[in-house]
Amino acid sequence: MVAWPWTQAVLASSTITPNRAPFSIPGPETRTKICHIQPAENGGDSTPAILSAFERCGHNGNIIFDNVTYHIESVMTTIGLANVDIDIRGTLLWGTDIQYWLQNSLAIHYQNQSTAWYLGGDNIYLHGNGFGTFDGNGQAWYDFTNGASNYPRRPHQITFGGLTNSVIENMRFVQSQMWTMTLINSNNVLLQDIYINSTNLKGGDQFGPLNTDGADTIYSNNITFARWTVDCGDDNISQKANSTNIWIEDCTFYHGSGIALGSIGQFKDQYEFIENVTARNIEMHGPIRQGGYIKTWTGVQKGFPPNGGGGGLGYIKGITFDNWTLHDAELALDITQCVNFEGGTGDCDTSTFEISDLRWHNIRGTQKRLQAVDIQCSAAAPCHDINITNVEMTLADTGAPATEYQCSNVVHPIGFVCDGTTAKMIL
Repeated sequence: MVAWPWTQAVLASSTITPNRAPFSIPGPETRTKICHIQPAENGGDSTPAILSAFERCGHNGNIIFDNVTYHIESVMTTIGLANVDIDIRGTLLWGTDIQYWLQNSLAIHYQNQSTAWYLGGDNIYLHGNGFGTFDGNGQAWYDFTNGASNYPRRPHQITFGGLTNSVIENMRFVQSQMWTMTLINSNNVLLQDIYINSTNLKGGDQFGPLNTDGADTIYSNNITFARWTVDCGDDNISQKANSTNIWIEDCTFYHGSGIALGSIGQFKDQYEFIENVTARNIEMHGPIRQGGYIKTWTGVQKGFPPNGGGGGLGYIKGITFDNWTLHDAELALDITQCVNFEGGTGDCDTSTFEISDLRWHNIRGTQKRLQAVDIQCSAAAPCHDINITNVEMTLADTGAPATEYQCSNVVHPIGFVCDGTTAKMIL
C-alpha cells in the first residue's frame, strides 16, 4: 500500500494540515483495468455505455471520459466502487425531458430530495483536469419550477453516497438541475479546485436561481472543501443533519446565501446535530443574502418536509468562521430559529435545538442593512458561548459603519454587546 502521486501533491500544494489530508491508498499499479467510454452516436443517450464501463472497471480500474460531449438521458447508479480512477476529460450533458426526470430521479432518503446520479465507493479519485464538466442543462429547470421551492423529484446533479477515502478535484459543474452535489453517508473526502456556476440566464431573483446549492453534507464526517469557486442562487456550501468535522478553506462565492448550517430540526422529535465546522479565508461577492447563516426550524411542527416541519431536537456547536471578506451582503452573520416556511415568523421561542460554541472572527466588507449581526435564538434553549470579534462591516451605499448587533436569547455574549432584540425577517 503506497500513497498515490496526487496524494503527495495535495499535501504540498494546499494549506490543509496533515490530519485533514487524504490517506494511503493502493498505488496506480493496482488498477489494472481500463475502460475508455465511447459516446453514443448522433447525440444519443450515453448512459448505457457509462454504466457498462463502471460495471467492468468499477473495481481496481480506470474509467476514462474523452474530450467530447456525452448526452445523459437516464438516471445512473454506480455504487460499491473500489479503487477507481475516474478521468473526466469532456462534458456530461444532462437531457431536458423534465417529466422523465421527475418520474425516475433517485431518492437519496433525506426530505424528498432525489438525484440524477448516485455514485459511491471507497478510494475513488474523480478528476476533471481543470476542464472536465458536468452540465445539468439547468435553465430548463429554472424555467419549469419558476421559483417554486424544493419542487418534488427535481434532481440534484450528482449525489456521492457512501463515498469514503476519496478525492474529487479540478472539476467544473454548471447549470445544475437543483443542488449541484450532495455528500450523504460519506467519510474522509477531499474536494478541491472545484468550479460551480448555476445562473438563470433570463434573470429574476437578484441572488440567483432558488435551490441551486453548491454542495450539501448530510450524515457525513471529515469532509474538506478547498479552493472552490461557486456562483449560485442558494447556499454556496451547506451542512445539514449530522455533519461533523467539516473544513472549508480558500473559497470564493458569488450570489446566494453564503455558508449555511441547516436548515436543521425539521423532523419532529428526531435528534440531529452539526459539529466542528471551520470556514476560513472566504471571499464573497454580492448581492448575497448573508455571509454566514445558521437556521433551525421552530419547535412547533407546521406541515411536513420538505417545505414544512419543525419540532426537531439536537445541537449545533464548535463552529469557526475566520477571515472573511464580503462584498454587497444583506448582512454579515445571521442566526434564526424561526424557520417554518409558512410565510410568517411566529413560534421563534419554541425550538429546543441548542446552538453554542460559535467563534466568528475577522469579518469585513460591505452590506445593505445597519445591523452587521442578527441572532434570533429560542427562549426555550438560549444560545451560549457565542464569541464574535473584529467584525468591520460598512454600508454599501454610504460607507458608514454597520455596527448594530441585534440579539434575542443570547446568554453572556463574548466580544460584542447586543444593541437590541431582533425583529426577524426572512431574507
